Amino acid sequence: MTTRTDAGVHELLRQVYAAWTDNDADAFAALYLPDATVVLPGVLHRGREAVRAYMAAAFAGPLKGSRGIDEPEDVRVMGDTAVVVSRAGILMAGETALPADRERLATWVLARRDGEWRIAAYANAPAR
Repeated sequence: MTTRTDAGVHELLRQVYAAWTDNDADAFAALYLPDATVVLPGVLHRGREAVRAYMAAAFAGPLKGSRGIDEPEDVRVMGDTAVVVSRAGILMAGETALPADRERLATWVLARRDGEWRIAAYANAPAR
């Protein structure tokens, strides 16, 4: 059975972006499964530790003080799996509006393990 939403899915996304706002790579990566994948334009990260290392470097460098934004447009929950399609982007330190050239379309694949939602895969691409 497919449902259109789940409070736990939205809570996981809230936690992801709270960790981003705090520039906390450990908390951010803890929300990913150990074997998760992240695909960004031209980049593939395999595993939670690769996600943590990438975000730690980004938060210490170009993404310091940034804030991720994400607006789910479609949420489908099928048992212990969920797919979320969203509009996303990064507000750099001091920005209040997302420039159109940094808007992304993202796909999240989530898995419920021991009653908790975790990220199994994430991918994004330019929205324009």
